[in-house]
Amino acid sequence: MTDEMERHGTNGQAGRPRMPREYAIAADGEGLLPWSWAEERLAAARTYWLATTRPDGRPHEMPVWGLWLEGAFYFSTARRSRKARNLAARPQAVAHLESGDEAVILEGAVHEVTDAALLARFADAYAAKYRFRPEPHDVANGTYVLRPRVVFAWREQDFPTSATRWRVVG
Repeated sequence: MTDEMERHGTNGQAGRPRMPREYAIAADGEGLLPWSWAEERLAAARTYWLATTRPDGRPHEMPVWGLWLEGAFYFSTARRSRKARNLAARPQAVAHLESGDEAVILEGAVHEVTDAALLARFADAYAAKYRFRPEPHDVANGTYVLRPRVVFAWREQDFPTSATRWRVVG
């Protein structure tokens, strides 16, 4: 297990996702992606897709700008947005990159960030990435963090051997 994985709560056990036999996923561990592969793509992405669930159970998915920071996915949205209202009712979400050719998918709980120092780090990193600095204490907008419980990743070109799943602890 790498120090980076330990620090981020990842148990370091890359394994295969459970998929139907017809997907022909390799049974052994050869070709599993390293955690650094997923983190590099999460950090480099410009646009992420965030899927939430409406109070009546219908799905809602929208593109968002965000950051992979300290082992979690951070984003900001208006408190009155459908995303924020969905998360207030059901604080579970899925976030994924735009690419299906190099996929990284996060599933986990979402919480609003209230720590002033963390909000400042988020705003600074966001400004460096997007050339727009969100106001950390803007009452109309909230900053949220998705801490993944499970992460899926693969390369389409070698999907049966690169399909990888990490379970996150802590």
